[in-house]
Parts: sequence; C-alpha cells; structure tokens
Amino acid sequence: MTRRVVFNQKGGVGKTTLLCNLAAIAAARGKRTLVIDLDAQCNASQYLLSSEDRQADAGSADFFEATLSRSRRSGGLEDFITPSPFENLSVMAAHPDLEELRVKLEAKHKIYKLKQSLERLEGYDSVFIDTPPALNFYSQSALIAADRCLIPFDCDDFARQALYSLFDNIHEIQDDHNPDLVIDGIVVNQFQARAKLPARMLEELSAEGHPLIETRITSSVKVRESHDASIPLIHYAPTHKITQQLVALYEQLV
Repeated sequence: MTRRVVFNQKGGVGKTTLLCNLAAIAAARGKRTLVIDLDAQCNASQYLLSSEDRQADAGSADFFEATLSRSRRSGGLEDFITPSPFENLSVMAAHPDLEELRVKLEAKHKIYKLKQSLERLEGYDSVFIDTPPALNFYSQSALIAADRCLIPFDCDDFARQALYSLFDNIHEIQDDHNPDLVIDGIVVNQFQARAKLPARMLEELSAEGHPLIETRITSSVKVRESHDASIPLIHYAPTHKITQQLVALYEQLV
C-alpha cells in the first residue's frame, strides 16, 4: 500500500486539487484508494463527497478524538471511512472540529497514531493524505505516516522562499521520525508556459538541485467547474488537456 502526502506550508498552490485528482485517477485505474482529509477547511471531503450529498457518519476528527480516551470509540481506521460516489474511492472526511482537537492531541503526544492505524489498515492499494497549509500536528502526522511526499509549487516568489524552510522541515521529520519518507519531487501547478518568470524560476531551482518533476500542470477553468460539480476531472472532463496532464503526472509517480 502506497501512502502519499501532498504537502506545502503555503496555501493557494493547488494542493487539494492535485491530491483529489491523483486519487481519482488511481481509483479509475482499479486501485482501491483512500483519501484522508486532515484539513479543517474540509475541501477534499467536499470535492469528493458532495456530488451526491453523501454525509460522513464519522471521519478524521472522530478518529483523533477516539485516540484521546480509551473509553470512547476506538475502532480501526475502517470505522471512520465513507465510500465516495466514485468506484474504488473512499474518504476519511474532515470536520472543522479538527482545529479544536489539535491542542489536545499535541498535549497527549498522539503524533504516531495515524501511522500506526495505517499500518493495520487492509483493503487499500493507495492512500492519499491531504493536510493543512501549515506545519502543525496534522501535517506532521501525515509526513510521519506517509512513505511518499509530493510538493506542489506555483512559480511565485513567496512560494519559492517557502520551499527552503519546507525542505528543512521535511528533512528534519525524515531524520527524527520517518527515515523511509521519500520526496517525489516538486510539481509545478498553474504553470504559464509563455511567461518569462516561471521559466527563469524553474531554471534557478533546477540549478540549485531541487527535484523538479517533468510534468507541468497548467491553469484551466475546467478545474473550477470540476470543483463546483464535485466531480474529479478524470470523470468530469476525461479528454481535456489538464486531465491528461494529471494522468501524465500520475504515471510519472507510480
């Protein structure tokens, strides 16, 4: 079972969109796929469950709350998962209560609970973990639990500066908690091929030795339409250019 986290400490880089669409592609190819949403904004959960208004009876907030007390519900991860409308794709949905729980979880040192539960989980080929755009309890839990990390980047100078601390933080987690974590690389999202700044920035990042993934993801209104419909692009617009870019990215990662 491959466990991949898509992570960046900077918001607005398309992290959740990339994760949900890669997961949907994996599921469409017959992989039994799970998305774990650890972001209190719940965007991944809304994207993948709202097309048929599926209500999650339990999710990631319930899972972490259960770890705080043995007297509460304490089943395996499978008890907190909801099937999506898309074949082979399930979701451990987020809830705004995640933010309130965070301080309690940090105080109780529950940082390894997700990793331990994933190691016991059966029935899935691929797991994709969505995180908040910050290095907090949930993103650290995800980086400890994952074996692969994909970093989205949008060719913005602020995002470039954030990359340096991002890599420092990931390397620290590798050293202290998860030596098996492999960085897939940096995937450029919302890429403008004709603009000079992105080309120059990528040349500089490459010269600095950063692991850039060859496939670029461009901008398209189809992404917003897909969000609005709560249908991943592989189902919403399977032949569209941006969908094919995402498929190429998926094939480069597997």
